[in-house]
Amino acid sequence: MTSGAVTSGAVSSGAVARRGRPGHSLDSLLEVAVAVFIERGYDATTMDEIAGRLGVTKSAIYHHVPSKVELLRLALDRALDDLFAVTGEPGATRGPAVDRLEHVVRGSVRVLTERLPFVTLLLRVRGNTDVERAALARRREFDHVVTGLVRAAVAEGDVRPDVDPAVTGRLLFGTVNSLTEWYRPGGELSAGALADAVVTTAFAGLRTR
Repeated sequence: MTSGAVTSGAVSSGAVARRGRPGHSLDSLLEVAVAVFIERGYDATTMDEIAGRLGVTKSAIYHHVPSKVELLRLALDRALDDLFAVTGEPGATRGPAVDRLEHVVRGSVRVLTERLPFVTLLLRVRGNTDVERAALARRREFDHVVTGLVRAAVAEGDVRPDVDPAVTGRLLFGTVNSLTEWYRPGGELSAGALADAVVTTAFAGLRTR
């Protein structure tokens, strides 16, 4: 575990930063919480279990966050914020729509490899709480961005028009999301090679030229 104070940069989506205690940080707390959520399920996880994994008391956790649901919100926002950041990059906002779409797919693979546990948790959300429903709403917003890029690429004549753009978007990101089931960092396949494989396989059947 890392040590040091929690800074405002370590807290996403407007959460109030609190001064950390020696021995752990918000980052290490989130990493452990996400691991336990994935292993046990969010509903079955207790703050006692998270504290036990960290080797701290529950009061030390509450020094950083007020509740388990806040841990979930912060964890989901880490994945979602990074995905939306990709859509604002120059490669996603300039040039032909098909190139922008490819950039978003590549960037999403990058986010998945860098934030694998957080993205895995996001994909397991079912909408049982307000926080989960908010995360699902943001996922739908991201899907709309992707569908819009597919529609634009079809209109520009670069993507085949015989498949509904919404279906194309779901198929593309179904492929990306499936990586959480088998990709493990540190293996023979680098993040860049993985993105190349996804783009080559997916876009070979989409492009008209």
